Amino acid sequence: MSQDSASQAVQDFFKRATGSFIEGAYVSDGSPRDVLDPSTGKPLTQVAEGDVALADRAVALTKQSFDDGRWGGMTSAARERILLRFADLIEQHADELAQIETLNQGKSINIARGVDVGFSIDFVRYMAGWTTKLEGSTRDVSIGMPEGAKFNAYTLRQPVGVVAAIVPWNFPMMIALWKVVPALAAGCTVVLKPSSETPLSVLRLAELAIEAGVPKGVFNVVLGSGSTVGTRLSEHPDVKKVTFTGSTEIGKQIGHAAVEHMANFSLELGGKNPMLVLADADLKKAVNGALMGGLLNQGQVCAAASRFYVHRSLHDRFCEHLAKAVDAMRAGPGIDPEAQVNPLVSKRQQVSVQGYIDRAREQGAQVHVGNEVPAEGFYISPTVVSGANHDMEIAREEVFGPVLTVIPFDDEEEALRMVNDSDYGLGASLWTESLSKTMAMTPRIEAGTVWVNTHVTLDPAMPFGGLKMSGIGKEFGPEAVNAYTELKSICIAY
Repeated sequence: MSQDSASQAVQDFFKRATGSFIEGAYVSDGSPRDVLDPSTGKPLTQVAEGDVALADRAVALTKQSFDDGRWGGMTSAARERILLRFADLIEQHADELAQIETLNQGKSINIARGVDVGFSIDFVRYMAGWTTKLEGSTRDVSIGMPEGAKFNAYTLRQPVGVVAAIVPWNFPMMIALWKVVPALAAGCTVVLKPSSETPLSVLRLAELAIEAGVPKGVFNVVLGSGSTVGTRLSEHPDVKKVTFTGSTEIGKQIGHAAVEHMANFSLELGGKNPMLVLADADLKKAVNGALMGGLLNQGQVCAAASRFYVHRSLHDRFCEHLAKAVDAMRAGPGIDPEAQVNPLVSKRQQVSVQGYIDRAREQGAQVHVGNEVPAEGFYISPTVVSGANHDMEIAREEVFGPVLTVIPFDDEEEALRMVNDSDYGLGASLWTESLSKTMAMTPRIEAGTVWVNTHVTLDPAMPFGGLKMSGIGKEFGPEAVNAYTELKSICIAY
């Protein structure tokens, strides 16, 4: 399927999605930007990107929608019903959304359907339920003065106010929902900035939110560059919470900008996620886990497995199986359900990943490149790097592409030291058939999520977020909704 053979609904959407989406309408003023199909490098459509003035306007209207209570003033049950209708609409338009995501981001239509849309439907329904379940608590206080006074004390959770959400290009729609829906469940209003490379699915979500009953002005989308619109949203004094997913470098800048006006912020940042394969691991399961955990969305996943510490007794066979698998993968555009190797999101990302591969080869690593990929578009063939050592760039820096770097070890303590010797701490996985080793080693691995005999599996109820340079704060679970609230203490003397 090509862009021309996409559904009529998708083609109609491309024609009307002309720019930012504010108060229920498109704003076509701004600088024109082509939105590309990564499989060809050619334009899908063109949108107008905003500037600082448009960002200011969007924040002002989002603040007005918070202050006048058009959303937060509803009963929690009414807001829950609207969010559940939103989930229903995402489900009704599932294939349309998947096609938009695939054509714009480049990923497999199978991933777009099963993960980007399928997981999102479950996530929105889960978070909608929290709308009616936010709660405080009564506190037994022992205040001794003035003499004879009695006190009643309790806590109250209230929405923080205007939320600025800045989301990346790897899972544009899904990560947008990770931020927008918990914020709406808490009673906040949201202005969202998608990546300039992948704005389209977020715009379609904004349309569906209005159709579901979210009042106009409560959820606005501003297009523009990170250096202009993203920076302005982060530093705007009327923004009370900034939530960002992206690189550690940009996350630091956003955190500093938010602190300047004492806004809350959460940062879900980079990862260099290890997979630790012990001598007793099931080799077939571990290889399949490496392929899934390392090559999902062409490795463009913040929690992707990218460095593999494999016991020397399994190392050679592990590498052989990986090489055989990547040799058999067929490349093609994401919209082709039979294609297993799809393009990266952009030319810039393609050049970046290829640079890591070339430098690894120059530094003496053995580089096995998988099946041939098309010359047109932004493709990189899945690549297995062996003969590397833990101190090489390829083993320490986030590549964000389909590159699997395998390093042997002899001693489990040595392996744990290498696993933890990283600036990052987002995710990790341990592969073993031993329950005692699982229980002993998982607490010692420095990562926000540690999987055992699986990798990159998520659930709306399971908190997700990193340690060290991988970020601050959690997505999912009640922790996500609570992050969009302020906890107020009430103390009444009588």
